Amino acid sequence: MFNVTTKSMQWGEETLTLETGKVARQADGSVIATLGETSVMANVTYAKAPKPGQDFFPLTVHYQEKYYAAGKVPGGFFKREARPTEKETLTARLIDRPIRPLFVPGFKNEVLVMCTVLSHDLVNDPDIVAMIAASAALTISGAPFMGPIAGCRVGYVDGEYILNPEVEDMHKLRDNPEQRLDLVVAGTRDAVMMVESEAYELTEAEMLGAVTFAHEQIQPVVDLIIDLAEDAAKEPFDFSPPDYADLYAAVKAAGEDKMRSAYAITDKQERTAAVAAAKADIKDALTEDQLEDANLGSALKKLESGVLRGDVVKNGRRIDGRRTDEVRPIVAETGLLPRTHGSALFTRGETQGLVVTTLGTGDDEQMIDALNGTYKSNFLLHYNFPPYSVGEAGRVGPPGRREIGHGKLAWRALQAVLPAATDFPYTLRVVSEITESNGSSSMASVCGGSLSMMDAGVPLKSAVAGVAMGLILEEDGEYAILTDILGDEDHLGDMDFKVAGTENGITSLQMDIKVAGITPEIMEKALAQAKDGRMHILGEMNKALSGAASFSVHAPRIETMQIPTDKIREVIGSGGKVIREIVETSGAKVDINDDGIIKIASADGDAIQRAYDMIHSIVAEPEEGKIYKGKVVKIVDFGAFVNFFGKRDGLVHVSQIENRRLNHPSDVLKEGQEVWVKLLGFDDRGKVRLSMKMVDQDSGEEMTKDAAEE
Repeated sequence: MFNVTTKSMQWGEETLTLETGKVARQADGSVIATLGETSVMANVTYAKAPKPGQDFFPLTVHYQEKYYAAGKVPGGFFKREARPTEKETLTARLIDRPIRPLFVPGFKNEVLVMCTVLSHDLVNDPDIVAMIAASAALTISGAPFMGPIAGCRVGYVDGEYILNPEVEDMHKLRDNPEQRLDLVVAGTRDAVMMVESEAYELTEAEMLGAVTFAHEQIQPVVDLIIDLAEDAAKEPFDFSPPDYADLYAAVKAAGEDKMRSAYAITDKQERTAAVAAAKADIKDALTEDQLEDANLGSALKKLESGVLRGDVVKNGRRIDGRRTDEVRPIVAETGLLPRTHGSALFTRGETQGLVVTTLGTGDDEQMIDALNGTYKSNFLLHYNFPPYSVGEAGRVGPPGRREIGHGKLAWRALQAVLPAATDFPYTLRVVSEITESNGSSSMASVCGGSLSMMDAGVPLKSAVAGVAMGLILEEDGEYAILTDILGDEDHLGDMDFKVAGTENGITSLQMDIKVAGITPEIMEKALAQAKDGRMHILGEMNKALSGAASFSVHAPRIETMQIPTDKIREVIGSGGKVIREIVETSGAKVDINDDGIIKIASADGDAIQRAYDMIHSIVAEPEEGKIYKGKVVKIVDFGAFVNFFGKRDGLVHVSQIENRRLNHPSDVLKEGQEVWVKLLGFDDRGKVRLSMKMVDQDSGEEMTKDAAEE
């Protein structure tokens, strides 16, 4: 009934297995990839004809983590998987980016790639397994895909690169000083296609070494996919790239000069209008048949690309007149918004980000429910890209994949310089509002995020800046590396290479390549040029931080205290009664974790002190010989019980009330009366012994021996 094909290999410390022919047999390509005990099913389907008039390639990649894969039931009211999590969205982008450029140019049929996590061993991250499964499914599907690709994850410990480190090793790298890198690389046998990383101030040489190491490690996986395809691949889809040479010649003849004049305009809005006018003039010069040709959009893009790319490589002249290694003018400002905890406006040419930092308490931490468990995050970075930022009127909705991806890139870049939670016990939320965009708004978010956190008084280890690099690579091997690329240079270029870091090293690297043939030499030169750009930007940012930033009066103050773990129950009380009383009485927020670390937060310093004193009175032990102020809670024939230390009571014997004989303690005391007492010690049964007569009841000071006897 089944025609199953299975291929396996030893990869690092685990066995990698690819299987097809048993599940989802009606899909064009279906592969279940298993690494260790983590399994991901990838299914590929594609339309056998393009939609009429469609002038783009409609590729959609979905990645789904099923909770049953880790033996879990989803949280929430409905108890089923809902909208994609951030991890699922980022992984879908991780798969999409390296495979998209490898479809045959001109293929515009709809393609759907669905990756479903079936089993997770909590050791091997399913994102790498999903990438391999998707590549294998595409390779055997018959689609015009010029793969296969493979991917791997690389760690870096004590100068050694680690292939596919365990999930736990990559979790919360900020709290793991030994592990300095979380790098994902995807590529073909001949070229690296995609890089995504979170790093902790690695040098350019260390990063390049990690990418090279990863590319070497994926080679046997590429071979395994080819081996599977040789036995299980379907017949190739009958597709030939469309020949629109005659149409392109007509387009070029009608408008090359106008397009070149349009791209000579440095202002983005004026240039965009001029390019649109040039396209309109070209269309006016074409015949009706040429206008109805489905390849007209491709011909126009090819003309734009030729104009832009030719000038850059041959003449070193960019659209806005800059040198290839020149950064646009920068203006950095902080403290713009009076009521926010920290704010910055970072402007680089026609790209601008208004970035705001908010300091929160433990209650504001984000709960993340993942396959590998539930945990909290105290650093959030949200990126918003409204239509007005590019001068358009468009739909506004929830954040899409692009917004989530750009926000995560900035998050990774800034993560490495955050203070330890024990030193700065705040929840940090950074929001980047992109108010203008013409190239690399994610890197503007990095720069603005660093500035706004410093403005909020966050003790960052160092300022972080980011720069986007581009590449124009011609067929004859000539190339130009561009610093701080514009939107058009990104759209029509061959590489998008974003590097963020401090003066000491790289904290994040993201690379997407649209063509094969990027050599290590080109990457090395791009990293070196990016470092120069980063240092220049850091210098401009420092001008905005000439004065020490003050802590906002509107931000909560947080104090931490450590208590013994066996005292946690006493602080919380039965059903939370005690901690609720502390919060209500003091007016401060109180958060306690399982390690006995308590965070007390309030904008009012007196409220923090009240809460601290109340908690201290519960967990501290009274000291023999010290004087305390207490309250009489019960009077008996032989003395009075006084509440003097939190919930602790002690006995003042009738002989210790005054230096005279009393008929009954009630002669001088009444319940509720405040008195000063000295702790004499504890009896054989642990009962507390107190004295009033040794303390001046007016001043609370200990009386001298002579005064006490009088």
